[in-house]
Amino acid sequence: MSRISLLALAALPAAVSAQRYNIVYIMTDDHTAQMMSCYDTRYIETPNLDRIARDGVRFTRSYVANSLSGPSRACMLTGKHSHANGFTNNEHGIFDGSQQTMPKLLQRAGYQTAMIGKWHLVSLPTGFDYWNILPEQGDYYNPDFITMTGDTVTEHGYLTNIVTDKAINWLENQRDPSRPFLLLIHHKACHRNWLPELKYLREYEDVTFPLPETFFDNYAGREAAAAQEMHIDRDMDIVYDTKMFRPDLHTRLTPNYRRMVSRLDGRDQQEYDWFYDSLSLDFYRRFPQMADGRTTDHSREVAIFKYQRYMRDYAKVVKSLDDNVGRVLDYLKAAGLDDSTLVVYTSDQGFYMGEHGWFDKRFMYEESFSTPLIMKLPKGMTLRGDINEMVQNIDYAPTFLDIAGAPIPDDIHGVSLLPLLRGEHPKDWRQSLYYHYYEYPAEHSVKRHYGVFDGRYKLIHFYRDIDQWELFDLQSDPHELHNIYGTEGTKRLTQRLMRELKRLQQQYNDPILEQFPLP
Repeated sequence: MSRISLLALAALPAAVSAQRYNIVYIMTDDHTAQMMSCYDTRYIETPNLDRIARDGVRFTRSYVANSLSGPSRACMLTGKHSHANGFTNNEHGIFDGSQQTMPKLLQRAGYQTAMIGKWHLVSLPTGFDYWNILPEQGDYYNPDFITMTGDTVTEHGYLTNIVTDKAINWLENQRDPSRPFLLLIHHKACHRNWLPELKYLREYEDVTFPLPETFFDNYAGREAAAAQEMHIDRDMDIVYDTKMFRPDLHTRLTPNYRRMVSRLDGRDQQEYDWFYDSLSLDFYRRFPQMADGRTTDHSREVAIFKYQRYMRDYAKVVKSLDDNVGRVLDYLKAAGLDDSTLVVYTSDQGFYMGEHGWFDKRFMYEESFSTPLIMKLPKGMTLRGDINEMVQNIDYAPTFLDIAGAPIPDDIHGVSLLPLLRGEHPKDWRQSLYYHYYEYPAEHSVKRHYGVFDGRYKLIHFYRDIDQWELFDLQSDPHELHNIYGTEGTKRLTQRLMRELKRLQQQYNDPILEQFPLP
């Protein structure tokens, strides 16, 4: 049952809805806070993303409920944890589009809704007046789009630019100016395998990125961390990921790589091949042992080479992304929508940029559990600077509903961030977060786990295929290297976190509690 009758909401006059804020929600894929200069200045500059943070707010403790693309998107749309929205993993999930979602509720409140870009939920979008989405993961070069008529259309150009073109076109030519709107702009960037816009092929090639402190982590005391298959050294494909192609070397992912690059037009493909072929020739001269079909060398030098190539290509993809965020901001200002629009920028989760020797996400460790969240606030909301309360991506749905003056259904797990955006510090704000990851066995071999985080201590249980508990004190161990579960002096702390974990599982009605009862 809703806090306000949905029937009453549906009866709200258009004049009321027309005075509410517009919402532009920009979500990227696998963009981590380490690669945004408003969060971290070690690697690259992102001036347009920084504009949002500078002119609005930056959340310093923003997290996800399930660090994986499809499930994260389902949490955002529904405001519910994965077990409740039914989309727990990418491997076997199909999002049930008939269920209650935030866009549907906004439609009933008089909002016009649109979704452009990466959907990645298998079923077709519902709750949108307009949508134009990528099939599955989508392609960076000359990508295909699925239209509302069911046709698949190939567009010419670089995907990040095209998604923005379509978003601005909808704002300019297809929205109803008499109604408030929700526009979801979902980019493929910065998803693997980091294919750059051609004008940025040579960008960052003169940069040597610093190795993370934990790059050569030995995973002592962390069995699940040792079992993963997302290590830059042994798991990053030398052709698909670092683009060190040679015709006589065939890795597992080489066909996928050639398919993606072959989407380029003739001249563009020549430019692309010329650039990366020159790097490949140099690489195989330096590391001839890599040319005999073995794609992992396990030497320190090769691991560092792969890391540098990964960082450079990822940074190039971010540069195009940042350009396009700037285009959206500039359009909103030029169109007179700046003062009436909330602009939200986030990612579907964080990502590893070599921390623990990894790429990808999935774990409840900080780099993937956390996600960037910045907002440019509309006129009348004067708060600027950092918001330090713990927030989660299940909070976006109730926040947008609250801003729209729409009711927030009681079955939504998240809480509205609107009080925080007003500068308030509610005394009853959450003191802990719940997390649950499901996708195993699957790509990257990260074990199933759930856990609780109270802002300092993190308790994680890896279950079913493994039975291991991990406990970290992020104050003394911010890199989560030392599992102190079961060590002397931690009994009372563990009991307290166990009680909180159980409380959250009961609050959200996660059936895992029945399978693995907590004391």
